[in-house]
Amino acid sequence: MPRELQSDRMGAPKGTAKQVVVFVHGYGADGADLLGLAEPLGPHLPDTAFYAPNAPEPCVGNPMGYQWFPIPWLDGSKEEDAQTSMAASVESLDAFLDRVLAEEGLPADRLALFGFSQGTMMSLHVAPRREKAIAALVGFSGRLLAPERLAEELKVRMPVLLLHGDQDEMVPYASLKEAADRLAATGFETYAYTMRGTGHGIAPDGLGQAVGFLRMKLGIEEE
Repeated sequence: MPRELQSDRMGAPKGTAKQVVVFVHGYGADGADLLGLAEPLGPHLPDTAFYAPNAPEPCVGNPMGYQWFPIPWLDGSKEEDAQTSMAASVESLDAFLDRVLAEEGLPADRLALFGFSQGTMMSLHVAPRREKAIAALVGFSGRLLAPERLAEELKVRMPVLLLHGDQDEMVPYASLKEAADRLAATGFETYAYTMRGTGHGIAPDGLGQAVGFLRMKLGIEEE
């Protein structure tokens, strides 16, 4: 039984949203870390409900935050524990997305995922294996886990925008091309953007790219 994820909500009043954006946070953070982006994004994404669930586990490396799975080279955990943990978190995030869509009364193609770091890894793993395709996936500073399994396990495809800082000290910048190449080779509509001079984070130029991509893929008209 997947753990039920907890999330705050911002944006369009309940019952009025025309689309949903779910932020998926990184290792050691929490939902609030990304939900704050709803404020600057809201005016550009009208009629949107924003969610940002906390990952299901307290973070091994940062007890004040949460993790989708431990990271052996970073926190000394065992590789098998990381795999078991991720499998459980995949179930939890998948169930959370179903719950959000049901509560908002929207179909899967009105949902977009916005991941950062470990949240991008989770998003890229979960979305292609769902029963119905979502509208779009934005992934900052992450990588594609188990790329060799993607073609065999995918059920649906969606447009993907990957963004990465070329000075990233946590997740190598090369991960951007590796993920983009594999996604494109597997039939995904794939876009990649480099945030020049940026480390492990979200730069204003990258956020601007993400907004434009979400507006296009969610069919939000120019005001």
